[in-house]
Amino acid sequence: MEYKRLGNTGLKVSRICLGCMTFGNKNWAPWVIDNDQAFEIIKKAWESGINFFDTANVYSNGDSERVLGDAIKKLNIPRDQIVLATKCYGLMRGTDQPLLAGGTVTEDKIDTVTKRGLSRKSILDAVNASLERLQVDYIDLYQIHRWDYDTPIEETMETLNDLVRSGKVRYIGASSMYAWQFAKAQHIADKKGWAKFVSMQDLYNLTYREEEREMIPLCLDQGVGLIPWSPLAGGALVREDNTTRSDAKMGELGFMGTEAEKKIVDKVKEVASNKGVERAQVALAWVLSKKAVTSPIVGVSKMYQLEQALGAFKVKLTDDEIKSLEEIYQPKPISGHK
Repeated sequence: MEYKRLGNTGLKVSRICLGCMTFGNKNWAPWVIDNDQAFEIIKKAWESGINFFDTANVYSNGDSERVLGDAIKKLNIPRDQIVLATKCYGLMRGTDQPLLAGGTVTEDKIDTVTKRGLSRKSILDAVNASLERLQVDYIDLYQIHRWDYDTPIEETMETLNDLVRSGKVRYIGASSMYAWQFAKAQHIADKKGWAKFVSMQDLYNLTYREEEREMIPLCLDQGVGLIPWSPLAGGALVREDNTTRSDAKMGELGFMGTEAEKKIVDKVKEVASNKGVERAQVALAWVLSKKAVTSPIVGVSKMYQLEQALGAFKVKLTDDEIKSLEEIYQPKPISGHK
């Protein structure tokens, strides 16, 4: 395994981050795997040198964090040798509620109004609940999952700073948002002398490169580490039939099924065949070739997917191969956040 500093911090993380969205409760989504399977994948990841694990409070409505916490204890993984990342913002439902139950909640109701967002109350409640589910005393990287339009960013940043100063959180990060929002949050934290975001978890893959316009240059300029989610475009870059999955809203993952996207998928297949490697390894190697990227977040539900990802950072693409993969791209609407 190779390791890289997360942005301008002194924290070194594995070049592959294991995403834990696929671990938890099948009632939440049909593609979630059970505890035994998840334990085996976490065990293999740890034994292979992965020290970076990413989850969120809303994944399986808390059960993803529970599975990860149980696995760390069961496998006797030393707490000081791993980097745990989780998130807050999304609505916390009961554990038996599916992912898309009721759609996106925007109406304030007594049973939901305090269980989402980035108010001081919501963040403090969320971090304490995550610590309990993960069975740890602190979280290494605590991230805001999205931008909260209803809460002043000053309130959010001050609360996150308090968490860092208290020791419950070591670093803070953010996920998909507009570059102006990220810059505003960083400016306020800098002005007040508060903890700043050290990482940006955004949607970035060969079929969705809109982040190259503003967010990635901003992160490079400010020394913020990039930990992209969905580096395989929800699996679109590795499936043989070029079709979208029926169990995922692929448009939110930046894959619209356009002719340009299908040509990119075909080019990934061609480069992989020529190099004698897997398609997933080519797609991940492209992400890893970008200077701003620290670790792509790879979610897996089968052992072979993890094994392929583990070999990705060893695949080196030539300049000509990178050009051939990139020149087909066509601009598209914003995905992952709106």
